[in-house]
Amino acid sequence: MSVWYLVWGVLALVVLSLAGFGAWVFSLPPTPTAIEAPLIAEDETDAMLASLRPPKRTRPLIAIVGINDATETTDYIMPAGILRRADIAEVVMLATGPGLVRLYPALTVEADATIADFDARHPDGADYVVVPAMSRDDDPTVITWLQRQASKGAIIIGICAGAKVVGAAGLLDGRRATTHWYYLKQMLHRSPSARYVADRRMVADRGVVTTTGITASLPMMLTLIEAIAGRQKAEAVAQDLGLPVWDARHASGAFKLIRPFAITVLANMFAFWNREQIGVELRPGMDEVSLALMADAWSRTYRSNAVTFATSSGVVETRNAIRIIPDEITPDWQTGTHLTVFPKLKPADTLDKTLLAISGRYGDRTADIVAMQLEYPSNPLTA
Repeated sequence: MSVWYLVWGVLALVVLSLAGFGAWVFSLPPTPTAIEAPLIAEDETDAMLASLRPPKRTRPLIAIVGINDATETTDYIMPAGILRRADIAEVVMLATGPGLVRLYPALTVEADATIADFDARHPDGADYVVVPAMSRDDDPTVITWLQRQASKGAIIIGICAGAKVVGAAGLLDGRRATTHWYYLKQMLHRSPSARYVADRRMVADRGVVTTTGITASLPMMLTLIEAIAGRQKAEAVAQDLGLPVWDARHASGAFKLIRPFAITVLANMFAFWNREQIGVELRPGMDEVSLALMADAWSRTYRSNAVTFATSSGVVETRNAIRIIPDEITPDWQTGTHLTVFPKLKPADTLDKTLLAISGRYGDRTADIVAMQLEYPSNPLTA
């Protein structure tokens, strides 16, 4: 008899938990509260550009730092790919230690150097340090190094939830800032004296710049290019990327935890029997920005993850000398969908096409949750 009491007790707890969880989901707002991005005054844009002028060198030194075991895919790869195609700075991809950099949610790369190697070669520090989102905000090697770089006069740029890492280094104290919508409360909890600025994809304050979610690295890097090399160079790179417009405009109210987002994520997570691997073929000279966007998007559906493959072993070097390590070596992908980064498709078009493909495969709601995670200013979720 006691066993049955235990079983019924456990079932009652499960039912109550599910009921409470369901109540939480339906307590979420059904739609975003705002979808219009306010215009940016010309003097604000000018101030942003002025704050990003090279602090030390005519041809700046830009370091992109990551931890080896889990640094965000597009936050790490896109800044390097965009800045290198502009050819207006020396761009170095760093890791906290030797070995590969395993990105999340997809891709594995070889860094150019370790932090220690960089310090030995450049004791006076970088002009700019780009800080991606990382699985740990308080990695002691990164925190100490960021503090040293800032003290040497480097401009620190936190991409997406990289703002939390910047905050952990104490560099957001008393400054205006932003970050990925999902991590805003965490950032402000860690840096309570930071002042959140809504409706801006990027915010600069006294040598520290932060951005909103993942795709904000596109306008951020174009703004940095403009600050270093002028409007004409930035426009040329923007055309290459397929971005006719870039600035700090953002509709923060369109990105928040809402009911359709939570329901779709939960439904996709629980449909574990429908999960699949999407094969992404690596080819020498491919566009690394398109690759990062495609792999990242397919790995955020909660229905699939991107797995890279190549026809021969070894490193695959992209258009701008980023070294990608394939997950598998095979002459062809046999286990499901096989994707190729089309060389004639610009990165922004690649992302749009990827979202359309996700919508066609898993439905509009899944494409919407991917766009929401990427904080990509497309059609927001609806009830």
